[in-house]
Amino acid sequence: MLKQRLLTALVLIPVALYAVFALPLTGFAVAVLILMTAGAWEWAPLMGVTKRLGRIAYTLSVSVILAALMWWVPVDQVWQQGELAQPLYILIVLGCAWWVLALVLILNYPRSRRVWSRTRSIVGVFGWLTLVPAWAGMLAIRSLNYAEQPLFGGFAVLFVLLLVWAADVGAYFAGVRYGRNKLMPAVSPGKTMEGLLGGITLAFVVMMVVAHWLKLPAEQFAGYYLAGLVTVVASVFGDLNESMFKRCAGVKDSGSLLPGHGGILDRIDSLTAALPVFALAYLLLLA
Repeated sequence: MLKQRLLTALVLIPVALYAVFALPLTGFAVAVLILMTAGAWEWAPLMGVTKRLGRIAYTLSVSVILAALMWWVPVDQVWQQGELAQPLYILIVLGCAWWVLALVLILNYPRSRRVWSRTRSIVGVFGWLTLVPAWAGMLAIRSLNYAEQPLFGGFAVLFVLLLVWAADVGAYFAGVRYGRNKLMPAVSPGKTMEGLLGGITLAFVVMMVVAHWLKLPAEQFAGYYLAGLVTVVASVFGDLNESMFKRCAGVKDSGSLLPGHGGILDRIDSLTAALPVFALAYLLLLA
């Protein structure tokens, strides 16, 4: 399993880096739209929609919402005079509010499933709140300072990716080596407190390396590290959130497209939380 995960990662990482740094902004927005649309296809069974027509309808709903947003806010108008376009800002705030609610649902699982498990439409709305703000957050981050420094936003996206990857890798190895105390056994029996601390520690090392490389001014330390920390914690609960819905739906993986990783949603679950949280943290703490 580990060998498969590594081989798949060796393919996915260059593809991700190409999309982030080589695609023009419109192409990047479309690529992320396709990614979130694939996530919607895999979300449908988590809400109990398994027939092809129903899955297509739900997938189309997400792609239509995102396409409408691209039409409403052209990529060259995402940022104007240092201000994020209002529709994207509202979506990012809404996304962060959803993750606060998701945290409550996760901490109260399995009792919380009584609120939503019997109603497909509620889980469908949760899917919209997971995928659409993630797209808005990704586009907002990639578009940062695009006119003056086209690659600035790319490095910001890479920073978020590194935090999420570090949290994942650190949690995996720390959990295997030191894991004793279960984090949320009702949601994800394999995750441990030691793994969580290992993931946060490795992500913090990444933050320190980046801060040193950028020669970050001391007066920005507090905002920088706080933004990084909340992003990492959000990524952990993004993973747990998908695990909660998969457990309720009785499935192990959201799909089987990626050997050793499961489906698309299994790979982007942490990012769906990290992206809007980092975007809002950047606006509040670093902009």
